[in-house]
Amino acid sequence: MTDNQGYTIQPGVAENHRRAAAALFWEAFREKLSRIMKPEAKALAFLNRVMDSGHAISAVSDDGRLLGLAGFKTKDGAFVGGGLSDICSVYGAWGGLLRGIMLELLERDLEPGTLLMDGIFVDPVARGQGVGTALLTAVADEARARDLLRVRLDVIDINPRARALYERCGFRAIETQDIGLFRHLFGFRASTTMHLDLTAPTA
Repeated sequence: MTDNQGYTIQPGVAENHRRAAAALFWEAFREKLSRIMKPEAKALAFLNRVMDSGHAISAVSDDGRLLGLAGFKTKDGAFVGGGLSDICSVYGAWGGLLRGIMLELLERDLEPGTLLMDGIFVDPVARGQGVGTALLTAVADEARARDLLRVRLDVIDINPRARALYERCGFRAIETQDIGLFRHLFGFRASTTMHLDLTAPTA
């Protein structure tokens, strides 16, 4: 547990923060996911159902509010995991099957020696307080504790603010992929893979 300016970085997601975490996740990724996961009420119900506290790091204010969260994915699961049965339980059989197929297009394979991030978001009221940087630092520490070599994330072209944060924290672009006709489905044109090298000497 690490103390910061008016907030604490801690592992997991407290039970009383699950609804707030789902709402913040949806707000952060609405542009990317709304065409697939709408209506919003069902998207929030699905997120609250499948969120795995064991694959997350939270930023919590001194008065107990959730300010931000970073999720990650390992061979044992992901922050936003779940299966077809979970999505069908919320959207129905056909609606769940269709959404499951479309979400599969966004899946990224795990790579040896790599911690794969599964979303990071900060409450707009807490921006500018270093929460995002603190969460990324905690993610890097988590990867080191697992003896991994790097952290990977993917950032879309319509989120330059996030990319600027990642670059300030030491992430470097590896490759950019144009998603072609899928841009009409997801609302963005390209996604850039970024790595944080944990083997590089720190300044």
